Amino acid sequence: MGDQSARGSDHASPDEASPGLSSARCPVPAFTIRPTITPWGTMNNTPHKPAAPPPGPLAKPKKSRTNMIIIGAAAAVIAAIVATGIVVVQTRDNGGDPNNEPPRSAPADKTLTTEEEPEPTAEESEPGVRELQDTAAYDNGVEVTLSDYQRGTSTANAAPANTPYVSFAVTISNKSESALDVGTGTFTCYYGDASQESRQIFDFDEGLRGLPSVRLRPGRTAKATVACEMAKDERYLQVELTPSINLPKTIFAGDVK
Repeated sequence: MGDQSARGSDHASPDEASPGLSSARCPVPAFTIRPTITPWGTMNNTPHKPAAPPPGPLAKPKKSRTNMIIIGAAAAVIAAIVATGIVVVQTRDNGGDPNNEPPRSAPADKTLTTEEEPEPTAEESEPGVRELQDTAAYDNGVEVTLSDYQRGTSTANAAPANTPYVSFAVTISNKSESALDVGTGTFTCYYGDASQESRQIFDFDEGLRGLPSVRLRPGRTAKATVACEMAKDERYLQVELTPSINLPKTIFAGDVK
């Protein structure tokens, strides 16, 4: 004990040992020392480090430079192919010369054309026109013939009575493969320069009964004498006849003596 006291007295305090040094103390560090009590009751003077800053947003992954080069090259190739196709199509439309512009269509409101259509002939404008003595043949094989034109005057019992007329025979031949309903056929007469419509004459005393109402079988022929009103001083006669409802009209025209 005596030795320890003597050693202690040999060492002077820091202030006394370094009289030339300033008595100012070292600066206190930036962090504070917080005593922490451990579960065993002792104090832990370990300094706490400042909390780390919150993490920022995740950086987007960078695209591979190689992929970008490949995509760019593919886009350039596609664009070149499309451009080449457009030039080829335009060249074909312009007759092989890419400098030629395609022909421009005429405005929609103009109806005139450089090439005029040929005017229809008499037969085209009046289909089915025949002379009074001709035979009209249909595509299905039916044939119609007018003949034996005669002038006369109806009797008092006729309808209309005491009327000048022209009579003629109508012959219908069924050369088709099916029956022909002649009862649905009709005819109309016109006469004179004014093409005045005439009345049909029914005179049983003279055998003028109109068209027959028979279903004409294939290979058979029907014949009847009919008459139309016609003034004695007129010569031109036009007869429009339909042998059956399912056949087109045929026109017979000419002068009657």
